[in-house]
Amino acid sequence: MGLWSAVFLWFVTNARSTLNAIEKIKDLITPPLNDMGYEVVRVRLTGNEKKVLQIMAEKPDGTMTIEGCTEVSQMVSALLDVEDPISGAYDLEVSSPGIDRPLTRLKDFDRWSGFEAKVELEQAVEGQRRYRGKLLGLKDDNILMQTDDGDRLELPFSEVRKAKLILTDELIAASSRSA
Repeated sequence: MGLWSAVFLWFVTNARSTLNAIEKIKDLITPPLNDMGYEVVRVRLTGNEKKVLQIMAEKPDGTMTIEGCTEVSQMVSALLDVEDPISGAYDLEVSSPGIDRPLTRLKDFDRWSGFEAKVELEQAVEGQRRYRGKLLGLKDDNILMQTDDGDRLELPFSEVRKAKLILTDELIAASSRSA
C-alpha cells in the first residue's frame, strides 16, 4: 500500500470513528436533555491531539442562559464519565447556537424563514452544492430558498451537509427583539 493510500485509509477510518462517537453521544444525551427542557442543536467533535466535544443546546423557545449551559455541562459530563464514548482526553464545551447559528434540524429552516442562510449539500442540486439566499420555509422535507439571483429552490433536507444563518442587520434586530 502506498503512502497516500495509507493516509486516505487512516482519514476514512478516523472520520467514521468520529461520526460513530458523535451519534452515540447524541443518542446518549438527547433524552436526559429533553427531560431537563433542552433540545440538542449540534454535537461536534474536533481536533486530533487536543479533542474538543462541542454540545450546542437551547430551550424549545430558542433561548439559553449561562446557568443553562452550566446545567447542561454538568449533566453531559456526568453521563460521559460513566459511558466514556470518546477515547483519550477531551475538553467539553457547552454553548448556545448564537445569532448566526447552525441550522441542523428541519424545524430550524422553518423557524428562521425570512432570514438569509448558507446551505451546503452532499450532492449537487441544479448543478451546484452551495447556496446562499433567503429561507422561505419548508415543503414536506425540502427547504425552500430564494437565492441571491432570485431563483426559488427546493433543497432536500436529507442532503444538507451544513447550513447556517448569515449575520445580517435584520437577524441582529430580530434577535434583539426576542431577547
